[in-house]
Amino acid sequence: MGKILSIASGKGGVGKSVISSNLALLLTKRGKRVILTDFDTGGANQHVLFGLFHPTATMTDFLSHRLKTLEEVAQPVNGYHNLRLIPGTGDTLRTANLQHARKKRLIRHLKALDADVIVVDVGAGTHYHTLDFFLLADHHLAVATPDPTSVLDLYRFIKLAAIRKVLTSFAARDPVANALLDREFQSMSEVLEAVGETKEDGLPTAERALKDFQPSLILNRMTNGSRINTLQLQSLLKQYVGTDLTLLGNIPEHESISRSVQKYLPVVDLDPTSPASIALEHITDNIATRL
Repeated sequence: MGKILSIASGKGGVGKSVISSNLALLLTKRGKRVILTDFDTGGANQHVLFGLFHPTATMTDFLSHRLKTLEEVAQPVNGYHNLRLIPGTGDTLRTANLQHARKKRLIRHLKALDADVIVVDVGAGTHYHTLDFFLLADHHLAVATPDPTSVLDLYRFIKLAAIRKVLTSFAARDPVANALLDREFQSMSEVLEAVGETKEDGLPTAERALKDFQPSLILNRMTNGSRINTLQLQSLLKQYVGTDLTLLGNIPEHESISRSVQKYLPVVDLDPTSPASIALEHITDNIATRL
Protein backbone atom coordinates (compact mmCIF):
# COMPACT_ATOMS: atom_id res chain seq x y z
CA MET A 1 0.00 0.00 0.00
CA GLY A 2 1.28 3.44 -0.95
CA LYS A 3 1.48 6.50 1.24
CA ILE A 4 -1.51 8.82 0.93
CA LEU A 5 -0.96 12.57 0.78
CA SER A 6 -4.11 14.71 1.05
CA ILE A 7 -4.17 18.36 0.00
CA ALA A 8 -7.05 20.62 1.04
CA SER A 9 -7.93 24.23 1.78
CA GLY A 10 -10.42 26.12 3.88
CA LYS A 11 -11.73 28.02 0.85
CA GLY A 12 -11.59 27.69 -2.92
CA GLY A 13 -9.47 29.70 -5.30
CA VAL A 14 -6.16 29.39 -3.43
CA GLY A 15 -4.37 27.29 -6.09
CA LYS A 16 -4.71 23.93 -4.37
CA SER A 17 -5.34 21.90 -7.54
CA VAL A 18 -2.38 23.49 -9.35
CA ILE A 19 -0.15 22.70 -6.38
CA SER A 20 -1.44 19.11 -6.22
CA SER A 21 -0.68 18.44 -9.90
CA ASN A 22 2.82 19.90 -9.69
CA LEU A 23 3.70 18.04 -6.48
CA ALA A 24 2.46 14.78 -8.01
CA LEU A 25 4.68 15.30 -11.06
CA LEU A 26 7.71 16.25 -8.97
CA LEU A 27 7.33 13.12 -6.87
CA THR A 28 7.52 11.00 -10.04
CA LYS A 29 10.78 12.75 -10.88
CA ARG A 30 12.06 11.45 -7.56
CA GLY A 31 11.38 7.88 -8.65
CA LYS A 32 7.92 7.44 -7.11
CA ARG A 33 4.96 5.79 -8.83
CA VAL A 34 2.23 8.34 -8.25
CA ILE A 35 -1.53 8.34 -8.67
CA LEU A 36 -3.19 11.77 -8.54
CA THR A 37 -6.85 11.53 -7.51
CA ASP A 38 -9.37 14.34 -7.88
CA PHE A 39 -11.76 14.31 -4.92
CA ASP A 40 -12.82 17.92 -5.46
CA THR A 41 -16.49 17.04 -5.80
CA GLY A 42 -17.55 20.63 -6.33
CA GLY A 43 -15.19 21.41 -9.20
CA ALA A 44 -13.06 18.54 -10.46
CA ASN A 45 -10.44 19.96 -12.82
CA GLN A 46 -7.22 17.96 -12.54
CA HIS A 47 -7.76 16.36 -15.95
CA VAL A 48 -8.10 19.82 -17.55
CA LEU A 49 -4.83 20.98 -15.98
CA PHE A 50 -3.11 18.19 -17.95
CA GLY A 51 -5.04 18.93 -21.15
CA LEU A 52 -7.12 15.77 -20.78
CA PHE A 53 -10.53 17.12 -21.79
CA HIS A 54 -12.28 13.80 -22.39
CA PRO A 55 -10.96 11.21 -19.90
CA THR A 56 -11.77 7.60 -20.73
CA ALA A 57 -13.16 7.09 -17.23
CA THR A 58 -13.98 9.22 -14.18
CA MET A 59 -14.91 8.76 -10.56
CA THR A 60 -18.56 8.56 -11.64
CA ASP A 61 -17.84 5.25 -13.42
CA PHE A 62 -16.63 3.81 -10.12
CA LEU A 63 -19.37 5.33 -7.95
CA SER A 64 -22.07 4.03 -10.30
CA HIS A 65 -20.43 0.55 -10.43
CA ARG A 66 -19.81 0.75 -14.18
CA LEU A 67 -16.22 -0.02 -13.20
CA LYS A 68 -15.61 -2.40 -10.31
CA THR A 69 -12.36 -0.98 -8.97
CA LEU A 70 -10.82 2.47 -8.63
CA GLU A 71 -7.67 1.02 -10.20
CA GLU A 72 -9.60 0.73 -13.49
CA VAL A 73 -10.26 4.49 -13.44
CA ALA A 74 -6.57 5.38 -13.05
CA GLN A 75 -5.17 6.33 -16.45
CA PRO A 76 -1.69 7.30 -17.66
CA VAL A 77 -1.00 10.98 -18.25
CA ASN A 78 0.58 11.38 -21.70
CA GLY A 79 4.21 12.40 -21.54
CA TYR A 80 4.65 11.75 -17.82
CA HIS A 81 6.26 8.48 -16.77
CA ASN A 82 4.99 6.92 -13.52
CA LEU A 83 2.08 9.34 -13.22
CA ARG A 84 -1.54 8.21 -13.39
CA LEU A 85 -4.69 10.24 -12.88
CA ILE A 86 -8.11 9.43 -11.45
CA PRO A 87 -10.30 12.23 -12.84
CA GLY A 88 -13.02 13.60 -10.63
CA THR A 89 -16.66 13.51 -11.44
CA GLY A 90 -18.87 16.21 -12.84
CA ASP A 91 -21.82 14.49 -11.20
CA THR A 92 -21.75 16.84 -8.22
CA LEU A 93 -25.26 15.98 -7.01
CA ARG A 94 -24.28 12.33 -6.60
CA THR A 95 -21.03 13.09 -4.81
CA ALA A 96 -22.45 15.86 -2.64
CA ASN A 97 -24.93 13.30 -1.29
CA LEU A 98 -22.43 10.46 -1.13
CA GLN A 99 -23.91 7.69 0.97
CA HIS A 100 -21.86 6.27 3.83
CA ALA A 101 -21.49 2.84 2.19
CA ARG A 102 -20.27 4.40 -1.07
CA LYS A 103 -17.81 6.58 0.78
CA LYS A 104 -16.42 3.59 2.68
CA ARG A 105 -16.07 1.67 -0.60
CA LEU A 106 -14.29 4.65 -2.20
CA ILE A 107 -11.84 4.95 0.69
CA ARG A 108 -11.22 1.19 0.74
CA HIS A 109 -10.38 1.13 -2.96
CA LEU A 110 -8.25 4.27 -2.67
CA LYS A 111 -6.06 2.60 -0.07
CA ALA A 112 -5.71 -0.47 -2.31
CA LEU A 113 -4.31 1.45 -5.32
CA ASP A 114 -1.01 0.19 -6.71
CA ALA A 115 1.31 3.19 -6.26
CA ASP A 116 4.10 4.48 -4.06
CA VAL A 117 2.30 7.75 -3.39
CA ILE A 118 -1.38 8.62 -3.79
CA VAL A 119 -1.97 12.38 -3.96
CA VAL A 120 -5.57 13.29 -3.08
CA ASP A 121 -6.83 16.68 -4.22
CA VAL A 122 -9.55 16.95 -1.61
CA GLY A 123 -11.20 20.23 -2.49
CA ALA A 124 -12.20 23.17 -0.36
CA GLY A 125 -14.68 23.70 2.44
CA THR A 126 -15.65 21.96 5.65
CA HIS A 127 -18.33 19.47 4.59
CA TYR A 128 -17.84 16.26 6.56
CA HIS A 129 -17.06 14.33 3.34
CA THR A 130 -14.23 16.78 2.66
CA LEU A 131 -12.91 16.42 6.21
CA ASP A 132 -13.06 12.62 5.99
CA PHE A 133 -11.17 12.55 2.67
CA PHE A 134 -8.56 14.89 4.15
CA LEU A 135 -8.15 12.78 7.28
CA LEU A 136 -7.85 9.39 5.55
CA ALA A 137 -4.28 10.26 4.50
CA ASP A 138 -0.95 9.46 6.09
CA HIS A 139 0.16 13.07 5.56
CA HIS A 140 -2.10 16.12 5.57
CA LEU A 141 -1.31 19.32 3.63
CA ALA A 142 -3.37 22.51 3.85
CA VAL A 143 -3.04 25.38 1.37
CA ALA A 144 -3.72 29.05 2.08
CA THR A 145 -2.89 32.46 0.62
CA PRO A 146 -1.93 35.60 2.58
CA ASP A 147 -5.51 36.83 2.19
CA PRO A 148 -6.97 37.21 5.73
CA THR A 149 -10.14 35.30 4.82
CA SER A 150 -8.05 32.41 3.49
CA VAL A 151 -6.05 32.23 6.73
CA LEU A 152 -9.22 32.42 8.82
CA ASP A 153 -10.86 29.67 6.78
CA LEU A 154 -7.73 27.53 7.11
CA TYR A 155 -7.77 27.95 10.88
CA ARG A 156 -11.44 26.92 10.98
CA PHE A 157 -10.82 23.99 8.61
CA ILE A 158 -8.04 22.50 10.75
CA LYS A 159 -10.05 22.96 13.95
CA LEU A 160 -13.02 21.12 12.45
CA ALA A 161 -10.74 18.44 11.01
CA ALA A 162 -9.31 17.83 14.48
CA ILE A 163 -12.80 17.46 15.96
CA ARG A 164 -13.79 15.13 13.12
CA LYS A 165 -10.61 13.12 13.75
CA VAL A 166 -11.63 12.55 17.36
CA LEU A 167 -15.26 11.86 16.47
CA THR A 168 -14.45 9.22 13.85
CA SER A 169 -12.11 7.40 16.22
CA PHE A 170 -15.28 6.14 17.92
CA ALA A 171 -17.97 3.89 16.43
CA ALA A 172 -20.95 5.64 14.85
CA ARG A 173 -23.33 4.60 17.64
CA ASP A 174 -20.89 5.22 20.46
CA PRO A 175 -22.19 7.69 23.08
CA VAL A 176 -19.07 9.82 22.52
CA ALA A 177 -19.86 10.27 18.83
CA ASN A 178 -23.35 11.47 19.72
CA ALA A 179 -21.96 13.84 22.36
CA LEU A 180 -19.57 15.50 19.88
CA LEU A 181 -21.87 15.66 16.89
CA ASP A 182 -23.29 19.10 16.00
CA ARG A 183 -21.73 20.88 18.98
CA GLU A 184 -19.62 24.02 19.02
CA PHE A 185 -16.31 23.89 20.89
CA GLN A 186 -14.00 26.79 21.71
CA SER A 187 -10.93 24.64 22.28
CA MET A 188 -9.78 21.05 21.95
CA SER A 189 -9.63 20.82 25.74
CA GLU A 190 -13.43 21.26 25.68
CA VAL A 191 -13.66 18.39 23.20
CA LEU A 192 -11.60 16.12 25.44
CA GLU A 193 -13.64 17.23 28.45
CA ALA A 194 -16.84 16.25 26.63
CA VAL A 195 -15.31 12.87 25.80
CA GLY A 196 -14.33 12.29 29.43
CA GLU A 197 -17.75 13.28 30.74
CA THR A 198 -19.45 10.90 28.31
CA LYS A 199 -17.06 7.98 28.51
CA GLU A 200 -14.11 8.19 30.88
CA ASP A 201 -12.19 5.33 29.26
CA GLY A 202 -12.61 7.04 25.88
CA LEU A 203 -9.99 9.69 26.62
CA PRO A 204 -6.97 7.57 25.56
CA THR A 205 -8.67 6.89 22.20
CA ALA A 206 -9.31 10.60 21.63
CA GLU A 207 -5.78 11.58 22.64
CA ARG A 208 -4.24 8.99 20.31
CA ALA A 209 -6.35 10.33 17.44
CA LEU A 210 -5.06 13.86 18.03
CA LYS A 211 -1.47 12.72 18.42
CA ASP A 212 -1.54 11.29 14.89
CA PHE A 213 -2.88 14.57 13.41
CA GLN A 214 0.13 16.63 12.32
CA PRO A 215 -0.95 18.84 9.39
CA SER A 216 1.46 20.83 7.24
CA LEU A 217 0.95 24.22 5.61
CA ILE A 218 1.78 25.55 2.15
CA LEU A 219 1.43 29.31 1.58
CA ASN A 220 0.65 30.23 -2.02
CA ARG A 221 0.70 33.49 -4.01
CA MET A 222 3.15 35.18 -1.70
CA THR A 223 4.42 38.65 -2.73
CA ASN A 224 6.98 41.04 -1.31
CA GLY A 225 4.11 42.86 0.36
CA SER A 226 2.53 39.74 1.87
CA ARG A 227 1.98 39.99 5.59
CA ILE A 228 0.99 36.77 7.28
CA ASN A 229 1.96 35.93 10.83
CA THR A 230 2.58 32.20 10.50
CA LEU A 231 3.96 32.04 14.03
CA GLN A 232 0.68 33.40 15.39
CA LEU A 233 -1.31 30.94 13.27
CA GLN A 234 0.88 28.06 14.48
CA SER A 235 0.48 29.25 18.08
CA LEU A 236 -3.32 29.45 17.81
CA LEU A 237 -3.54 25.95 16.36
CA LYS A 238 -1.15 24.61 18.98
CA GLN A 239 -3.36 26.15 21.66
CA TYR A 240 -6.58 24.81 20.14
CA VAL A 241 -5.58 21.45 18.64
CA GLY A 242 -2.52 20.73 20.73
CA THR A 243 -0.51 19.90 17.62
CA ASP A 244 2.17 21.61 15.56
CA LEU A 245 1.49 23.06 12.12
CA THR A 246 4.63 22.61 10.00
CA LEU A 247 5.28 25.21 7.31
CA LEU A 248 6.48 23.28 4.24
CA GLY A 249 7.20 26.35 2.15
CA ASN A 250 6.02 29.52 0.39
CA ILE A 251 5.15 29.71 -3.30
CA PRO A 252 5.58 33.20 -4.76
CA GLU A 253 3.05 34.87 -7.01
CA HIS A 254 4.46 34.52 -10.54
CA GLU A 255 3.10 34.82 -14.06
CA SER A 256 4.56 31.43 -14.99
CA ILE A 257 1.74 29.71 -13.10
CA SER A 258 -1.04 31.41 -15.04
CA ARG A 259 0.84 30.63 -18.29
CA SER A 260 1.11 26.98 -17.28
CA VAL A 261 -2.63 26.76 -16.64
CA GLN A 262 -3.36 28.34 -20.03
CA LYS A 263 -1.07 25.85 -21.76
CA TYR A 264 -2.38 22.84 -19.77
CA LEU A 265 1.09 22.01 -18.46
CA PRO A 266 2.40 21.88 -14.87
CA VAL A 267 4.58 24.92 -14.20
CA VAL A 268 7.50 22.70 -13.15
CA ASP A 269 7.44 21.28 -16.69
CA LEU A 270 6.72 24.50 -18.57
CA ASP A 271 9.18 26.72 -16.69
CA PRO A 272 11.32 24.67 -14.28
CA THR A 273 13.57 27.62 -13.38
CA SER A 274 10.76 30.00 -12.43
CA PRO A 275 10.53 31.12 -8.76
CA ALA A 276 7.28 29.16 -8.38
CA SER A 277 8.87 25.95 -9.71
CA ILE A 278 11.89 26.32 -7.45
CA ALA A 279 9.59 26.77 -4.46
CA LEU A 280 7.59 23.68 -5.45
CA GLU A 281 10.84 21.69 -5.74
CA HIS A 282 11.75 22.76 -2.20
CA ILE A 283 8.33 21.76 -0.88
CA THR A 284 8.58 18.38 -2.63
CA ASP A 285 11.96 17.78 -0.97
CA ASN A 286 10.34 18.44 2.41
CA ILE A 287 7.49 16.05 1.57
CA ALA A 288 9.89 13.35 0.35
CA THR A 289 11.69 13.34 3.71
CA ARG A 290 8.36 12.66 5.42
CA LEU A 291 7.43 9.86 3.04
